Amino acid sequence: MLQNRRILIGIGGGIAVYRVAELARLLIKAGAEVRCIMTRSATEFVSPLTFEALTGNEVHTELFDLTSERNMGHIQLARWADAVVIAPATANILARLAYGIADDLLTTMMQVNEAPILLAPAMNSSMWESDATCRNVETLKARGISFIGPEAGTLACGEQGTGRLSEPEAIVAALQPLLWQDQALKGQQWVINAGPTVEAWDAVRVLTNRASGKLGAQLASTATAMGAAVTLIAGPGTPHTHPQVKRIDVESADDMLSACLKAARGADTFIATAAVSDFRFHEMYTEKMKRGGTTSMHVELIANPDIVAHIAKMEKRPSHVIAFAAESSNHIAYAKSKLSQKNVDAIVANDVNNMGSHNASGWWITPQSETTIDTVSKQAFAEQIIQHITELK
Repeated sequence: MLQNRRILIGIGGGIAVYRVAELARLLIKAGAEVRCIMTRSATEFVSPLTFEALTGNEVHTELFDLTSERNMGHIQLARWADAVVIAPATANILARLAYGIADDLLTTMMQVNEAPILLAPAMNSSMWESDATCRNVETLKARGISFIGPEAGTLACGEQGTGRLSEPEAIVAALQPLLWQDQALKGQQWVINAGPTVEAWDAVRVLTNRASGKLGAQLASTATAMGAAVTLIAGPGTPHTHPQVKRIDVESADDMLSACLKAARGADTFIATAAVSDFRFHEMYTEKMKRGGTTSMHVELIANPDIVAHIAKMEKRPSHVIAFAAESSNHIAYAKSKLSQKNVDAIVANDVNNMGSHNASGWWITPQSETTIDTVSKQAFAEQIIQHITELK
């Protein structure tokens, strides 16, 4: 998808600049032509020469550099690009983009840019969570601008929190749906559930799992980029998606079932990627339970509804119902058993180790065949699943 694509990287000033070099390298390795704009503060962290050496192209830094203006000025840069990635997108850059301030080459170019935009923020967690930044992010999302990250972890300042630049591989994966020109799913309605469910036990304790929702989010974004009208029923922690995805946030399995039944009626495709808790607590306490002097406790669990099975037998059933089976062993055998039990059209078997990872692998299984999907990025995994769905009769 990136072969011969023209990608413009806008580089903001932050310690994460050094990781953007790897992003540029990955884009070039994938066949893209890359040009870079660096803000003045970015050049304080990494020399433009680094990116010139990586891309083979001049790095643009100054709005009023007359030589650059004659050869590749801000208007030409905007017209040249098939997509723009800004990484790291600092709090300052987000604010200037939100308010239309054009006071350097990058922000001036963005005033005339019509190509898809992907912002990859990176900053201190307090800055990311500030009221001003939150408002700016919502403003930019409302304009149809896509975001990836930031991620949680140890920040450059040594603090813990959300503010790390997303991995370069993840940024490349998030960029690809923005470049999709094949509108093979135009006119179709897709419903996808994703992420974990959370079952409350008392006022503070819950039962959940390690699912990240990344694959479901990738499927939703890619299907949208291919023209489908997508509704995503998202469990807690499911990443942001393409701005045109209709997102419904839920917590419990019962909440997810209700939302799925409503959204899936008459849909073309339903994909059940969510890791729904198999059980929930028989009794939920409204206050925090006290341990007291007890050293053991017996807890009664009851089964949660099987969401994909409910969708498969509903009236006005979706034309295609796709299940997922995350297993730790005997993947294909268990998946084939679920295929018939749940009355679905196909099932994707994968390993539980895929949970939380940027990569995935597995098997596409129908009543007639099974196909191996080798280890690839979750974006590529999502693309292959969608391709298999389009080939279903």
